[in-house]
Amino acid sequence: MNSNPILLVSGEPNSIFLELFFKVINQNIVKNPIILISSKKLIVLQMKKLGFENKIRLLSATKLKSYKLDNKTINLIDVEYNPKKAFEKISKKSNTFIKKSFELAFKIIKENNINKFINGPISKKYFLKKEFLGITEYISEKFFTKNTCMLIFNKRLSVCPITTHLPLKLVSKKISKENIIKKVSLINNFYEKRFKFKPRIAILGLNPHCESIHDYNEDEKIIKPSIKNLKKKYNVSGPFPADTIFLKNNRKNFDVVVGMYHDQVLTPLKTLYEYDAINITLGLPFIRISPDHGPNETMLGKNLSNPLSLLKAIKFLDKNWLEPKRV
Repeated sequence: MNSNPILLVSGEPNSIFLELFFKVINQNIVKNPIILISSKKLIVLQMKKLGFENKIRLLSATKLKSYKLDNKTINLIDVEYNPKKAFEKISKKSNTFIKKSFELAFKIIKENNINKFINGPISKKYFLKKEFLGITEYISEKFFTKNTCMLIFNKRLSVCPITTHLPLKLVSKKISKENIIKKVSLINNFYEKRFKFKPRIAILGLNPHCESIHDYNEDEKIIKPSIKNLKKKYNVSGPFPADTIFLKNNRKNFDVVVGMYHDQVLTPLKTLYEYDAINITLGLPFIRISPDHGPNETMLGKNLSNPLSLLKAIKFLDKNWLEPKRV
């Protein structure tokens, strides 16, 4: 097998992921071979519906080391799935297919020493149910990794939420000094190892203006002591109010903004850069990336979805690393 293949799992079959994959692969700009784990029947149906005509090369998961691969065809490991049409309503019907796809991917990663992995979106409601907060936590458990971090990477500015897919009413209960320190350490180590510099990290407060009229103030009790501890080793500052940190004259001073909850940092990042971001899981024994979008049922079958995030994810792994651009 060629060195450094990129392994992809298509995820939820009723999503825009395969449409984006067809658009990226047809640009003929990816150097490393891509191995896709999905359903041949599903791919054929969706290609016909969307107007793509790529050839498919079926691979055996047990013989990957014997193949010489390129991206002239779709290199497919077929997982059984029998859709009646190209796109259906998202439901629990696809759970078995998604689970088998991920389990096969994890087995291939372990047996073939593959360190580049991209997964398509899944339905948290139907696939993860209430067992995991998100796919990051699902994958982390499968590799017995407790200390992970969700970094939404953009070469101009990246963000990290301390809590991930959690209801707002539970956020304050899940913020801790230990959690903040571990995630900031993962971010710093990632930048130092891959980009050879210490990132400038801004840490946000939880409450508006980093203040609270209540007796217990998380900014004073948890966040400020965490920053004081982190400053001994890392280039961190804060806490900053979330309503001003993303202004141009403020964000230009940082490489990463660490927030306390998901929408506190992802909403402004997507407003600034739209699809130009990828989700990297730090702390795993391999590089796991997902495009920064969900299944997007409203766009199914329309062939209008923007492939930029998937393209960025593949390029990130294809070129090994994209150098962050300090502004």
